[in-house]
Amino acid sequence: MSTQTTAASSQYLSFILAGEEYALGILQVKEIIEYDTVTRVPGTPVWVRGVFNLRGSVVPVVDLAVKLGMAPSVLSRWSCIVVVEVKLGGERVVLGLLSDAIGQVIELEPGAVVPPPSFGTPIHGDYLLGMGRLGTGRKFVLLLDIDKVLSGQEVLAASALRAPVDAPSSTS
Repeated sequence: MSTQTTAASSQYLSFILAGEEYALGILQVKEIIEYDTVTRVPGTPVWVRGVFNLRGSVVPVVDLAVKLGMAPSVLSRWSCIVVVEVKLGGERVVLGLLSDAIGQVIELEPGAVVPPPSFGTPIHGDYLLGMGRLGTGRKFVLLLDIDKVLSGQEVLAASALRAPVDAPSSTS
């Protein structure tokens, strides 16, 4: 996969979630992996599907559909994990994003990216960088700001979730 960009255009990786096409800046995408074994971790938020082994490293897998407020992804033979790097408290953290299918690498000129509408999008407007106009301009792809979707505060809160230790109950 090429990670080249020019001053005049930017490249994005498109993928499918719940029948809609979304895209991420290609510089944040580390690799794409076919969905295989993901181990569930008790006590994690519902949008954390589990973890998988990426060459010896434990990488959390986020069900992006759930994180964006949609129904959980249904696994199919096209399901993939998009490995991305996000900002977390000044550090770069590697996470996997579950997607229904991978689209293509698209290149958008600056004029092809328009602000998202203030209403009518299936996800929160703050999660969008904009909408990319494809081809003849009749079709749009939603450009995600993955650093905001997976904000540091939420990821830290997720890691802090643990089953509370029950205090012994007293009977009176």
